[in-house]
Amino acid sequence: MKFEVILAGFGGQGILFAGNLLAQAGMEAGLRVTFLPVYGPEMRGGTCNCTVVLSDREIASPVVTRPKALVIMNLPSFEKFVPRLKPRGLAVVNENLVPRERAAGFPGRRFLFLPADDLAEEEGAPGLANMAALGALVAATRVVPPEKVLSGLESLLPEHRRHLLEANRRVFKRGYEFALRNSATASER
Repeated sequence: MKFEVILAGFGGQGILFAGNLLAQAGMEAGLRVTFLPVYGPEMRGGTCNCTVVLSDREIASPVVTRPKALVIMNLPSFEKFVPRLKPRGLAVVNENLVPRERAAGFPGRRFLFLPADDLAEEEGAPGLANMAALGALVAATRVVPPEKVLSGLESLLPEHRRHLLEANRRVFKRGYEFALRNSATASER
């Protein structure tokens, strides 16, 4: 098994945290992992992405040009990364910032649009849309057990963010449950 995913959005959306958490969950599940963050010189609001590779075998390189999955949090990331997605690959897309119609130009890919911002807001945690998207990815792909992500939160959340532990868990679960209800109908274009 080898699972390659790129998570992308803008600075401040928690992209790097979500990728690091996925890598941590992979390690806790006994997989080999790589985590490769990429961000420009911009501060909050600039583009950022990260690549996570999870495998039961040795990983030759953390560089991924044709991922099996994507987590897309904004329109510029959609435009940049969806063309790279492998045929039959899955893109989990934040529909609050990316219109569903954008998927029409990419035949042979699967899309799971979820209202990540809305789900986080409904839980009283508007800055945690990344966790809803990560929950959806985990549910749709089953790449790691959800409990490994939740336990990884405890080790990765810095001390000054510990008060957000329960909110992170709730939003992750909302995204996970959304995908369980909707991933069977993830549209293939």
